[in-house]
Amino acid sequence: MSGRGRRAVPPPPDHHFAPPLAQDGLVVTVVNKAGYKQEFDFAELPVAEPMQRSLAAVFATRSLRWTSHGTADNNWTKLLLFSRFLSGLERPPQDLDELTVAAMQKWRDRQIFTNTGRATLMVVRTLLQEDARLGSGPVAEELARRVPAPKPSKQSYEEAERERVRLAAQRQFRSVWMRISENTALLEAWRAGDTAEGSREWVIGRALDHLARTGDLPRTVHPGGSTTVANRRILGRSGIGNLWGRLYPTRLELTSLAVLLSDRFAWNLSVYDRMPTPTAGPSAGETTTVTYQVQVEKRRKGSGRWFDTENITDSGADSPGRLITQALEVTAHGRALAARLAPGTDLLMVARSSHTEPSHRDTDRPLPVDPLVFGVSEDDAKRWAHSHGLKGSPFQRARRTAVTREGRPLQHAQGTHESVYVLPDGRVQRESRDVFEAGAAEALEQAEAVVFGGHIADQADPDHEETATVDCEDETTSPWPAPEGGCGADFLLCLACPNAHVHPGHHPRLAHLLEQLQGLRSALPDTPWNKYWRDSYLRLEDLRNDNKKIGPVAWEAALARVSNNDRAVVQLLLKGALAP
Repeated sequence: MSGRGRRAVPPPPDHHFAPPLAQDGLVVTVVNKAGYKQEFDFAELPVAEPMQRSLAAVFATRSLRWTSHGTADNNWTKLLLFSRFLSGLERPPQDLDELTVAAMQKWRDRQIFTNTGRATLMVVRTLLQEDARLGSGPVAEELARRVPAPKPSKQSYEEAERERVRLAAQRQFRSVWMRISENTALLEAWRAGDTAEGSREWVIGRALDHLARTGDLPRTVHPGGSTTVANRRILGRSGIGNLWGRLYPTRLELTSLAVLLSDRFAWNLSVYDRMPTPTAGPSAGETTTVTYQVQVEKRRKGSGRWFDTENITDSGADSPGRLITQALEVTAHGRALAARLAPGTDLLMVARSSHTEPSHRDTDRPLPVDPLVFGVSEDDAKRWAHSHGLKGSPFQRARRTAVTREGRPLQHAQGTHESVYVLPDGRVQRESRDVFEAGAAEALEQAEAVVFGGHIADQADPDHEETATVDCEDETTSPWPAPEGGCGADFLLCLACPNAHVHPGHHPRLAHLLEQLQGLRSALPDTPWNKYWRDSYLRLEDLRNDNKKIGPVAWEAALARVSNNDRAVVQLLLKGALAP
């Protein structure tokens, strides 16, 4: 079975695989997923013919993994740059086996300092490593040097910027949604016979029926062959919204929908070219909500992992699924017309073009079905931004903003989420300062909490009970009560207890204990040391270093008074023999 559940079938008997590299060894044909072919003539590269053939061979080998002409064009452009670099050397190599480490280092130095250059280095390296002659040796080692990943050039929107983009798209899309909804209601009333024949509504309804079936309004043919829209006075004399725009969105209006979808769901611009119409079903246990299954295509994941399905629920005006409902309503007539003109077509993002489409240049995108176009192109995105006084296509920044706002991976891996979207983003960095500050304060508080928790006394109190490390004021109020009553704390934990009292009689034993813990610190790995001894060590350090408690001078003097009994007790403590 295929990744989408279709049963695999064998190819026809006359099928044969055409290798991408032509017999002359200089022309490579790349076939994209849609079956279109594009040729790349390596005789155009400004290098010697043996080098042209070798580059064509590695390009052809690599092309077997590509599914788009965009990828092929990108690799071709990078190889062209590399070829121009080689031709500019004092002694240009005639073939790949003549590449030198010095030449490759010079190539690297020219490219390494910019995002575009680093991307070029990675593409060319991947292609060259397909040649067996560069599988080992000094040049292979130079190719294997790490190339820093390009730094993301786009930043997420500040809230005011995002609001400006979102409101521009929202106003435009709401306008087209209301226009098409009103005309759809009028069309349905005409088809149901609810309009009086000959009335203005009846004339418009009849024109809308023709528009829905053909994609254009009824026209009057004049003697010279020119045509004009019939009933133009009734329909309205100006604006697409009074003509075919009554039932179809324009390309820029469809782009406004895509901007809203990216802002809400963080979808890439390329997703809209091939997004199937979402399927709907009632939500479990609900009668007033509907849940859409939306199929999102992510080709960079690799063959067999392209499709993700997202469940999006429309449960009211502010719910995420309401935008899907409105998108279905705005594109309904376009999708129905596309299915009639090209049976089997089922794409959500469809618009009517205001002119006949030129020859289809981007073969990675769906073919137009005149007068309909599908998806949103880079040019559409730039024209939409320009029409609203914005700089550049909004899609990358809108996606980045949605991802950082959501705070979790959306159609990408956790590593990509952190390294590409979160860590380099200026807005995230600024908003994280308070979090980092709070974390640092909490860490300081925790560090400061590992101190002696009891009281310092000048002499022993006969009412206190002596333990292995301190005198205890009241074991019945211990912070660590035993199940059977009394104190359940280890004697080392007495150093953290508010009931503990330390007087000069304890100083020698505590000083010797600290010396022994210092010896353990040098002998034990970090994990067991931190688990068993670190806190006790810090509390003893607190007693030694704080002049208001014991202080360094009294501590050094106490070391001279350590008795054999102190040594024996400390030895038992370290062995755990005195644990409760």
